[in-house]
Amino acid sequence: MEKEHSSFPVQSIPMTRHTLMNNLVRDYLCQHFPNISLASEEALKVSIQHMLDTRPEEAAQQGGVYLFAYGSLIWNPCVEVDDRKTARLYGYHRDFCLELTHGRGSPEHPGLMLALKQGGSCRGVAIHMPESNLAEELLLVWRREMLTKAYYPRWVKLATDDQEASQNGRLWAIVFVANTHHERYVTDLTEETVIHKLKTGYGVLGSCQEYLANTIHDLRSLNIHDRKLEQLAARVEASRV
Repeated sequence: MEKEHSSFPVQSIPMTRHTLMNNLVRDYLCQHFPNISLASEEALKVSIQHMLDTRPEEAAQQGGVYLFAYGSLIWNPCVEVDDRKTARLYGYHRDFCLELTHGRGSPEHPGLMLALKQGGSCRGVAIHMPESNLAEELLLVWRREMLTKAYYPRWVKLATDDQEASQNGRLWAIVFVANTHHERYVTDLTEETVIHKLKTGYGVLGSCQEYLANTIHDLRSLNIHDRKLEQLAARVEASRV
């Protein structure tokens, strides 16, 4: 599958390092969606410091920080990455459970975003951020993942495919899990509703079709085949005919 290029109007704010460094997503949301509750810059920094202060000893010994990427962080991390390992997270699975009315959705064309829900397991990528400038680099991640408070961060252990990794293939990493109390968190959507939102959802950051296609493309390139995502993509494609 080639990476998808959206057939919807060209996105106004591509998700790039420049976008995050200049806080353009916050600026856009404040201007166009003033009623959305956003985490302040200070709150983001406090959250980052808390995660670093509570870093498990084994995680500190790894040097830097691993993030568990299961969606767009795989194919568009926007931060300094010096190592990547395919890995499995037990106890959570990815699902389209966050409704979007901004970003890759809009009030007129709402979409859906992946998040991690409890249960099962999920294969993805452990991406390593070096210790140098770590707080500054993590701020870019937090501006992306934590701005609207739809996720919360936690330390987890990943089972990696690299048997030479610490703890016989186990790595400590930060993962962003769905905030089940957030107003955007949705459950029990019919598959038809999910297909419709993935097919039609788009906003200032691009389309849900692009997001789904790019995620599947990079998972496949890593020999990771998510059956549910691929079935959804096939149904979205069939509905376009």
